[in-house]
Amino acid sequence: MKAWRASILYFAGPAQAHQAVLESDGLLVTGPDAQGRQRVQAVGAYSQLAPRFAGVPVEQLSGRIIAPGFVDMHIHYPQLDVIGSPADGLLPWLESYTFPHEKRFEVPEYSAQAATVFIAELLRNGVTTAFSFASSHPASVNALFAEAQTRSLRLITGKVLMDQNAPDGVRDDTEQSLLDSEALIQRWHGVDRLGYAITPRFVPSCSAAQLRGAGELAARYPDVWIQSHAAENRDEIAWVRQLYPDARSYLSVYERFGLLRQRAVYAHCIHIDDEDRALLQGSGAAAAVCPTSNLFLGSGFFDYAAAERAGFQFGLASDVGGGTSFSPFHTMLAAYYVGREGHSKLGVSLSPQSLWWQHTAGAARALGLEGVVGNLLPGCEADFVVLNPQATPLLARKTAQAASLDELLFAMIVLGDDRLVEKTVISQAETS
Repeated sequence: MKAWRASILYFAGPAQAHQAVLESDGLLVTGPDAQGRQRVQAVGAYSQLAPRFAGVPVEQLSGRIIAPGFVDMHIHYPQLDVIGSPADGLLPWLESYTFPHEKRFEVPEYSAQAATVFIAELLRNGVTTAFSFASSHPASVNALFAEAQTRSLRLITGKVLMDQNAPDGVRDDTEQSLLDSEALIQRWHGVDRLGYAITPRFVPSCSAAQLRGAGELAARYPDVWIQSHAAENRDEIAWVRQLYPDARSYLSVYERFGLLRQRAVYAHCIHIDDEDRALLQGSGAAAAVCPTSNLFLGSGFFDYAAAERAGFQFGLASDVGGGTSFSPFHTMLAAYYVGREGHSKLGVSLSPQSLWWQHTAGAARALGLEGVVGNLLPGCEADFVVLNPQATPLLARKTAQAASLDELLFAMIVLGDDRLVEKTVISQAETS
């Protein structure tokens, strides 16, 4: 067992949902479970817990804040080198940059090299759970899972399915793509901290036969995840309407093929209506909100007010490489901008605690991992970040003046970046 003494940020529990707690002089105690995985044993005020754990070694982190590791609900590992590429919108960006880059991942050595950099970048930014796309090549999936296993990152990923409307080098074969997906499920799903996601890229890239096969695969393996995109861009939506003129909506196409259920996550969900929101809520599927990507590509604004009314699950995501940063602080700030703009005249002013929750405990809940990651309550896996609120002169000046928890969190959201993350801890493996 080991303990850390610092200010500790966590969420009190499901009943309080977005309500954060900050123990200004706190103690976090971790220890192994029956399988040897490090979990939180206790968290709270140092004065209350210290006598109970008197024999446990304590690391003193004066002036630091321990917070849950961040959960990124949607990111593209093959787009590591696509980040920051200019384009007129989603579809031209895919054609000009994304697909040419993804062709490289057919080569196992290239996939392995990219996976090393990708996961190091996640950890450097404090992300300890990632829900990621690979490419259409099984080699990319194997490389990413292998590197995540080495670094103890909790990772969910899968081979992209795309058997139509895609160029040579990334387009796959319908039958073989499903056989490859099932083989990858059997090899990796549930190994250590790894999970598999059945991954149709988006409706236009998949034939009806491939989508049907993906749904059948999901039915055979109900504990795997599903990930795709929905209603990101108006041109994309028009394309889906041409392919499925009898479908009520883009999202309903996934429902038709058995791809809406718990542990299904759809990135963006910008241009949806109340029937779609009810469909998400009723099926248990979740939305991954990708604000830096949506702003960068000019896709639109996620409607937070409507999402809250509908009650479906959602959380934050970087969506690198359409997204412009691995940093959860940049993502939270962009979400604040999106909420303010919104779909109504008044918009929504997202609280700092709600923003932080969307990128930790809320994202974990949307992934079906509540009580496992994204929080520091007893029983959670011991993934956390050590934040230095004095990391830069301006941040130090601003956080020193914070008169409330909201002011402190918001200062870090607005002024923070990778420099704020002094250390990332996963199962007592530290990344500085």
